[in-house]
Amino acid sequence: MIAALAVGMGAATAAQADGVIILNSEEASYSIVSRTARTELGRQPLGREPHHMIVTPDGKEILIASTVTNELVALDAKTGEKKRVVRDIIDPYQLGYSPNGAWFVTAAYRLDHIDVYHGDSFKLASRIFMDGMPSHMAFDAESKTVFVTLQQSGRVTAIDLGTQLIKWNAEIGKAPAGAVMLPDNKRLLVALTGEDAIVTMDASNGAVIGRLQTGRGAHNFWPKGDGRHWFLSNRVEGTVSLIDTAEMKVVGSVRIPGGPDCMDITPDGKELWVTQRFLRRVAIVDIAQMKVIGSVHVGKSPHGVFILRGTGSGLPPPPSPLRAASIEGDRK
Repeated sequence: MIAALAVGMGAATAAQADGVIILNSEEASYSIVSRTARTELGRQPLGREPHHMIVTPDGKEILIASTVTNELVALDAKTGEKKRVVRDIIDPYQLGYSPNGAWFVTAAYRLDHIDVYHGDSFKLASRIFMDGMPSHMAFDAESKTVFVTLQQSGRVTAIDLGTQLIKWNAEIGKAPAGAVMLPDNKRLLVALTGEDAIVTMDASNGAVIGRLQTGRGAHNFWPKGDGRHWFLSNRVEGTVSLIDTAEMKVVGSVRIPGGPDCMDITPDGKELWVTQRFLRRVAIVDIAQMKVIGSVHVGKSPHGVFILRGTGSGLPPPPSPLRAASIEGDRK
C-alpha cells in the first residue's frame, strides 16, 4: 500500500511539471491543470473574485489580482508555489506593467478608478477616478502612456504615466474591452464587445481610423507571437478569430462554446488554451489546424489562464485527478 501511494504521488508531481493556472473568478480559487495529461490536478483557495494575472518584469512571479480582498497574490512563475501577498491594492480587476517595468497600473472596474504605482515598490503615485468601469489596458513601447478601456461609457482614455494626467479621452463604441498596441507603436486595437467588432485607433490622439467586424461579443486579444497575428475571443458567438493586423482581416476562426475569454499559448507555440467562462472549462486549440483538441473541467467562471514555463512544482500533489479531459463539457 505504501509503495502504491508513493507511485501515485510521484505521478501527480510529474504531471505538475507542466502545470497551467486557471483563475476561477466566481469560486475564489485557482485550478492547477496538467498540460500534457489535460487533467485538473486540484484547486487552491484564493481571495475573492480573481480575474486576471500577469508576469512580473523579471519573469519570476505571477501576480494574481484578487479584486474584493484588495490584494495581489504572487506565485512562482516556474513552479506555481505561493510566494507572497501584496496588500492594499484596491479593487485590482485588471493589471499591467509598463514595458520598462517602471510603472504598475491597475483598473478598478467596480470602483471606477485607475491606479498608477511605482513598479519597483507598489507605492501609489496617483489614483485617477474615471466613470465608466475601467476594464482592460495597453501601454506604448516607450512606457510613457497607458491606454485604458472604459467598458460602460464606451470610451478609451490615455494617461501620461509620468505626470498621471489624462492626454485624451475618446468615445469609440459600445462596451470596449481588450486593447493592444501594435508593433508600429502608432495603432491601438480595441475590441468592442457591444458591437461585435474591433477598431483601430490613432494612439496619438484617440481618433478611430479603422474598423473590422469579427464576431458577436468581441472581447479579448492574445498575440500569436509573430508580431502580426492576434487571436481574438468572441464571447457571445463562442468563437476565437485569428486577425492579420497587417491587412486587418480575419484569416482564421475556431468554434469554442461557452464564452471564450482569456488565452495563453504553450511555450512550443503549438497550442492555444482558452477559458470557457460559462462551461467551467478551459479549451485546448491546435493552432496549426485551428481545431479544438481537448477541454478540461475546472472551477466556476474560469477567467485568467497562465501556462507555467518551468519544471517541477511546489504545489502539494493531490491523491488523484479530479476530472479527466473531454471536449463534451458540463453545461453549468
